[in-house]
Amino acid sequence: MPLYGTLDLTTVSKKLPTLANLDTEAWALPKAEMLQLLIEVPGRSTEGPLPKAVQAPAGDRGAEVAPAAKTKQSLAPGTTDPQFWRDPQRYSEVAKAIADRLARVDPAHRADFERNARTFEDQLAALSEELTTGLATCQRKDIVTSHSAFGYLAQRFGMRQIAINGLSPGAEPRAGTLAVISVYVRTHGVTTIYAETLVSPAIAQTVAKETGARMATLDPIEGLTDRSAGKDYFEVMRSNLSALQAGQGCT
Repeated sequence: MPLYGTLDLTTVSKKLPTLANLDTEAWALPKAEMLQLLIEVPGRSTEGPLPKAVQAPAGDRGAEVAPAAKTKQSLAPGTTDPQFWRDPQRYSEVAKAIADRLARVDPAHRADFERNARTFEDQLAALSEELTTGLATCQRKDIVTSHSAFGYLAQRFGMRQIAINGLSPGAEPRAGTLAVISVYVRTHGVTTIYAETLVSPAIAQTVAKETGARMATLDPIEGLTDRSAGKDYFEVMRSNLSALQAGQGCT
């Protein structure tokens, strides 16, 4: 949900080119002077034509949200999980930080930014309460996922994420990882393996087939498509809640 104005995320995700495909000369540089603020999400590359164009002719117009999100969850030495938005409480802190940064860029609309941020924070608080209640009585606390996408969600709501892959959903698991995960699934009574939208379910299917577990799908909310289980963040998160309740034996 935007803090100011209206934004159709479905349309944006389908129509905007990726940063890797941007033509610096034809697109980024001419637009850089019109750009007022670039929100930098932790873990996303600050390389490429658009960030460079912003840093050069447009001056300091970047805003990092990592401090507000408190992205400190370590996945491996030197690697920090940047995927804060699946924890509504972290997302709420980021919303406050963005509203403040927008107000400094455009002081005339400070009241608008603050009002819309409060509305967004209220919605996130309600969602967080739904997740807390909905996952409180789960029989199984281990969430076996395709990759390390749900660590902050698991941490916030008393679950344990067991990821087949690391941060990169398209990478091949290390040698022996599938066997180790399969043993864990059998010995800990895991009944559901979670694949994800946007990437192939093959890795999760391999573990499910090996262990006899069922398959389910979680959405990491990294882009809205026709396969998304909802038209916005809140609908998709509630769909994820339903999938977890069914897979984890929540009553």
